[in-house]
Parts: sequence; C-alpha cells; structure tokens
Amino acid sequence: MFWVLFLLVAWAAAGISCARLCIAAVEAARPAPEGASRKGQLSLYEAAFLAGGPHRVTELTLVSMHRGRRLLLARTGWATVVDPEGEDDLERSVIGAIGPAGQARIAAVRAAASAADAVRALADRLVSAGLAVPDAARSGVAAAVRAVQGATALTVALAAAALLMLPQEPGARAPILAWFALPLLLTLGCLAIARIEVHPYTRWASPDGQRLLGTLSPGDTLTAVAVRGVGALDDPDLRAALASRRMAHRSH
Repeated sequence: MFWVLFLLVAWAAAGISCARLCIAAVEAARPAPEGASRKGQLSLYEAAFLAGGPHRVTELTLVSMHRGRRLLLARTGWATVVDPEGEDDLERSVIGAIGPAGQARIAAVRAAASAADAVRALADRLVSAGLAVPDAARSGVAAAVRAVQGATALTVALAAAALLMLPQEPGARAPILAWFALPLLLTLGCLAIARIEVHPYTRWASPDGQRLLGTLSPGDTLTAVAVRGVGALDDPDLRAALASRRMAHRSH
C-alpha cells in the first residue's frame, strides 16, 4: 500500500496548485475600485496597449509615423527618421530609440521604445483607471498556471512509479490508475477552464478594459492595427518591414 503515499502527494500538489490558480484568477478579474473605472472612449494608444501590451503600442506608433511621413519603415527592416520632431511622448520615444544617427533596425527600435517611460506612463494610467491588469496580477496567473502544469506532470510520474512498484498480478493496476486519474482530471480540468476563462486576463486588459475594447470597430487602418496588430495592414511592404520584429518577439 506504499502507493497510497504517492496518491496523497499527487492530491496535495493538485489541490494546492488549483487553489492557487483560482485565487490568482480572482485577483486578475477583480473589478476596479468604485469610481476608478472609466466609461469613455479609448484612445488608439490605450486600445493598442489593452489589446497587445507595450509592443502593440510601439507597433501602432511606428505605423502612424510611417503613414504621416515622419518616419520611413523599409521592408529591409530599417527605420529612418524623416521628421525629428515627434507629435507626442510616444513618437518622441521612438525617435529617441532610433538615436542620433537617424536610422536603426526596426526590431531594436521597437524593443527600446516599448520599455520607454512614455509606455510605462500609459500602462500606469490604464491600471489606475481599472482598464489594465497590473503586472503583479498577470505574473501571478502565469506562475499559477505553471504550477498546475507541474502538478499534472507530477501526478503522471507518481502514477507510473506506483505501477512499477505493484506486483504483476491480474487486475492490480486498474484500481491504482482509477485513483490517480482523479487528481489528474482535476488539474487537466483546471487548465482547460483557465484556457477559456483566465487566459484573457493574463494578457493586458481587465474585464472593464475588455468591454471597452469590444466597443471599438476597426474601420480604419490605425484602429485595426491597434486592435489586431500589424497583421491587419493591407500594405505588404509595411508588413514586411515589421515582420522581422514579429519573428524576434514571437516567444514574448
């Protein structure tokens, strides 16, 4: 009956990790304080952050500057400054990321501008308004999901070890598998629910932010880029210019 100890360990890991994920999901979905949530229309920069985070904001800024002929984005992956006077803090952060030479790789510009103070200030405003999920809450959900995944792997490993310890008798394995199937179903079910319910909150927008995003109709190019990313562009040269960035940050 030594396998019972393995079963208890599997149940403990499954129960603790699933409880942790539930708590993290509740924290991520916590409504904004009374009066903090905003009801007005989102700006394009705000929509971009809620839909895709700092990288999407810089993506939108690059496209906007290119369309306004303040920046040239070549399909070879280079950005060239045309007008060194940015129209807002985000455009000035992009120009600063390019540097005094006036030309730099788009991937490097995007990475530097995404970490600039202007993007952090935008994120702080959205978090304060209850529209964006704080970094701590998003990190908590991601860590909790990894814990449940680890508990799933542990349950499978303990079940295999328990079976190896059993005598080779007919019918001895089925009850053991049935008992270990219960914590395994718990963790797999928790992951499946998290994939449906928790996944949006691990991104950027809070429930209130998701609702405001849903009111946007991506009719023009910049709105489409803010909501859906550069895949919404109908200009193949511009998509090619930004393609190197998407490959570099695919794992983000």
